[in-house]
Amino acid sequence: MTAVSLTPAGPFSLAASVRFLEGFTPASYSGTADEVLRLAFPADDGHSTVAAAVRQEGTADGGAGTVHVEFTVYTGEPDGDPDGFPAVPASAGPGPVSPGEPSWPDAAVRAQLARILSLDVDGSGFPGLAADPVAAGLMAEFPGLRPVCFHSPYEAAVWAVIGHRIRMTQAAAIKARLAERYGRRVQIAGRTLHAFPTPPVLRAITRVPGLTEVKMERLHALAEAADTGELDAARLRALPVDDALAALRTLPGIGPFSAELILIRGAGHPDVFPRHEPRLHAALATAYGLDEAVSGDISRLAGIADGWRPYRSWVGLLLRVRAELMGRHAS
Repeated sequence: MTAVSLTPAGPFSLAASVRFLEGFTPASYSGTADEVLRLAFPADDGHSTVAAAVRQEGTADGGAGTVHVEFTVYTGEPDGDPDGFPAVPASAGPGPVSPGEPSWPDAAVRAQLARILSLDVDGSGFPGLAADPVAAGLMAEFPGLRPVCFHSPYEAAVWAVIGHRIRMTQAAAIKARLAERYGRRVQIAGRTLHAFPTPPVLRAITRVPGLTEVKMERLHALAEAADTGELDAARLRALPVDDALAALRTLPGIGPFSAELILIRGAGHPDVFPRHEPRLHAALATAYGLDEAVSGDISRLAGIADGWRPYRSWVGLLLRVRAELMGRHAS
């Protein structure tokens, strides 16, 4: 097991991240009273799996304490569970689950973990947005909450395809079953977790209850794209936003909404205003006291969001979280 530390630049609360994941349907996350964040996911190398336990130090002044992570990298692939799913061919990898020698550099895993928690972004300027009363209210309501990203653009893209035109809860159940039956099973900080299957394993699966043949073909194409670097987070974030979105839209099953999801919540881009997310637009219009009809005026909304630079993705997330909480209370 490897131990690393991440020092937040600007406000950050791991407890807020855990609470967010507990309410984020795609994560299917169940927290514990110890507020340790336990993660299991395919590494950015596309072949290894990471199991991590994340903790944050408390501070006397209430500031953002250092984040400590212990992680193990597993190599090879587990066998599939034949109960309800076809087994992955044996050539996909060994069956017994055991820690392997890390084949993926520790620095790269550290970077991936930082990206997942948005700790790879200097957030020291974020409090400066409090000059905007709406942004100030969001920061006060959700102190220290930064976007908690999908583990990778690969997982974000897979989620987009699985969830297309079905209920989110149904999509989450399918994604969880895939992890349980094909992903690496790991023990981390006293709990058992299942990582989502790596791209090579996903490519070998031919049938999944609840998914059409078309969706399976698209998932195979996404696994191939991950293997060839088309879903590399660093590459996507290095491109101009419009170019990154255009590249993502060339992938099967990825439209404008999904491309924005992958770039913002998969690659962890901190400064994108989604132009194809009506719920966010409605939340923005409500927060700024705009007429309901204005929620369809993307140019005007984007102009307001320009005041959130260079954290447009962050403020957008807080608006969505507030809108979802209000929706739950209303129901």
